[in-house]
Amino acid sequence: MHAWICEDPVGPQALTWKEVPTPSPGKGEVLVSIKAASLNFPDLLIVQGKYQMKPQPPFVPGAEFAGVVEAVGEGVASLKPGMAVATFAGLGGFATHACVPQAVVMPVPPGFPFADAAAFLCTYGTTYHALIDRASLKAGETVLVLGAAGGVGTAAIQIAKAAGATVIAAASSDEKCALCRQLGADATINYSRSNIRDEIKTLTGGRGPDVVYDPVGGDLAEPVFRSIAWRGRYLVIGFAQGQIPALPLNLPLLKGASIVGVFWGEFARREPQHNAAALAQLATWYGEGKVKPVIEHQLPMQELPRAFELMASRQVRGKVVLTNP
Repeated sequence: MHAWICEDPVGPQALTWKEVPTPSPGKGEVLVSIKAASLNFPDLLIVQGKYQMKPQPPFVPGAEFAGVVEAVGEGVASLKPGMAVATFAGLGGFATHACVPQAVVMPVPPGFPFADAAAFLCTYGTTYHALIDRASLKAGETVLVLGAAGGVGTAAIQIAKAAGATVIAAASSDEKCALCRQLGADATINYSRSNIRDEIKTLTGGRGPDVVYDPVGGDLAEPVFRSIAWRGRYLVIGFAQGQIPALPLNLPLLKGASIVGVFWGEFARREPQHNAAALAQLATWYGEGKVKPVIEHQLPMQELPRAFELMASRQVRGKVVLTNP
């Protein structure tokens, strides 16, 4: 097998594509022949040594991937060789093969392409957990999605619309805003050339959004929180801008609003039954055409450095997926 090896987490430039021995699955594990792997922002942070999880080098990055079960270890009964699967294993995806615990593997239903499956679990699992579980989103409420043209942002538009919400999508260019409208957003804000507070006030009649979905962080957080509706829920998804904002705590007091943390990986580990139910609902919505990953770039696995460049430039709409033959 081949894999991208991180021996020193100082950035993507330190990764090397190497031939390594193909592992055998241990007890409770399966060996997956990887067909597609998607790039998520934590993958960049991990190879930079900036993520909350700091694996011991050398390691193979790549949290999310899909493929075919090639072999199963002792005690594995529910998965069989030849089955199409998707997994969010945390590591190991930027390779041709990986051994993963059966607990993090989901069989892929027929008609679910590997590229879509590789871009589905983390992005849509995170977003469903955020909007439906953590924010208790109700039909008729208004959701403001920041970074709305990115991987989780596009998922947030689709899931919020599937739940019956009104969606305001905020992005950094007219092209990204156009994509958001194609995905079903009711209104858009280009925050690179307009005052986001003024736009929110106009679009909500001064009331503000009931839920804010924020994977960006940085300098937008405070003005957006100042615009949130009474009893609003501000979902902290991540910090793609790089800066972790510090909000004055009088703001949630004055708004009767909540700052809600979203950590899907830990939720999936601690509450596997609830997570499985959420993924089942998402799979149903996928089959009904209500949700579908937006994939702007599909590159060969050997072009991982190029994929990281695209992500770092913040020009990607939707997801980047890497594929093996």
